[in-house]
Amino acid sequence: MSLQSEHRCNGFYYEEMVTTTLFLKSELKSIGFNSESKFQRLQIVETEPFGKTLVIDDHTQSSALDEHVYHEALVHPVLLAHGNPKTVFIGGGGEGATAREILRWKSVEKLVMCDIDEIACKTCREQLPEWSEGVYEDPRFEIHYEDAFAFLQNWKGPKFDVIIMDICDPIEAGPGVVLYFQEFYQSIARDKMTEGGVFVTQSGACGFLNYHEVFTTIHSTCRSSFEHVHAYSVDVPSFGCPWGYNMCYNSCAWPDAPSWDPAEVDRRLAAALGEEAAAALHHYDGVSHRALFHVPKMVRKAMAKETRVMT
Repeated sequence: MSLQSEHRCNGFYYEEMVTTTLFLKSELKSIGFNSESKFQRLQIVETEPFGKTLVIDDHTQSSALDEHVYHEALVHPVLLAHGNPKTVFIGGGGEGATAREILRWKSVEKLVMCDIDEIACKTCREQLPEWSEGVYEDPRFEIHYEDAFAFLQNWKGPKFDVIIMDICDPIEAGPGVVLYFQEFYQSIARDKMTEGGVFVTQSGACGFLNYHEVFTTIHSTCRSSFEHVHAYSVDVPSFGCPWGYNMCYNSCAWPDAPSWDPAEVDRRLAAALGEEAAAALHHYDGVSHRALFHVPKMVRKAMAKETRVMT
């Protein structure tokens, strides 16, 4: 079956590998930025279907079309599970969009973000201002350009109610791979959280063709480090597949948050953000919340069988 359209392609494409046998190909409109930092290659391109897109080391990190889907799903479930977050830490998060979502919460008094790549952060601030949306002007926001593992290990300030890891996938030798290790979860992340603190990490692709690459291993590593782990996922079209997360805690105020009905989620979200701000979210609401935690059976079976742990 073919799609009939009067649109004529310009002949230029952006192509990205989803798996070794599956590729996502989009019509390329422009390349707005192309450079390298000490840590990674940075590109900002614009494609016909997804709009402006941040690409790091040849992998899409977020696009104008659906970055809200990824970032709202990363932030709001974990903050709801805590209930009253005042201090929050972000590992990574260079686009500024994770911070944007956290700072929508009226209860948040202090947000500390640590990203190793200052050039990437400043490029996103300049080239993708819609992503950070005034974050850098918010007095509650504090940013450090350091290795997040060492920074959190040496942190002497108040403990965090919530820790959110918004880092690149655990590709071997990548700068953030140790932030997926059991040692980090058990010896650093847990130690730097308040009693009742909640942790969440982005956990890579979890479609039927690629859940085995990193998602199930990250889930297994989280299970070995926390008493309670809730895996969830959301479809992010610009990534070419569903994307996974793992929310973890030993105890928290609202352990039943993943199973709340839509009306309860909407009520709590409106109380936390304000009714107008909650309604303005692009993707996340009570119905979307329930959908997040319905991971497909095939993936759930693989998660249950997974024994690999990242050390």
